[in-house]
Amino acid sequence: MFIDAALSSWIRYLLRMSELDDRGILLNCPKCGRRNRMRYEGLGKTFRCGQCQTELEPVAEPVDVHNDLAFEALVNHSAVLVLVDFWAPWCGPCKMVAPEICKVAKETAGRLFVAKVNTEEMPTLGSRFRITAIPTMTLFRNGLEIARQAGAMPAPQIRKFIEQAQRK
Repeated sequence: MFIDAALSSWIRYLLRMSELDDRGILLNCPKCGRRNRMRYEGLGKTFRCGQCQTELEPVAEPVDVHNDLAFEALVNHSAVLVLVDFWAPWCGPCKMVAPEICKVAKETAGRLFVAKVNTEEMPTLGSRFRITAIPTMTLFRNGLEIARQAGAMPAPQIRKFIEQAQRK
């Protein structure tokens, strides 16, 4: 029974799993399992599975960035604001803020896209954006960084940071 529950949980995880490439977000349809691409330019709009036409929910969790091309495409072409969390696996405050960032991603799905950049795996991005402290959150609109905040903070403070940046 436990093995069946664990396997079922793993299958649900794989179906939700999303990743980025240089054209969009790749995610699996929760109904048929087909891999679909949400183009960055269409974020904030309704997407449907190419096979079964099931409506695909907006990404409601932070997505890891694994290469410079995907990062560039995301921040330059996203139709919604992009919040980037620069972090590292050894950083205690980064671990503390991770669940808070997940809350924000869930609450703002479809209006804001949340990405995570591991500065150990992607040192070029950390260097390029002069990340000197982690965690650091940056907010991008149309390829431009519009706000930055270093340090761990709870979800309400992160939302306030985003709201203040949007008013500028």
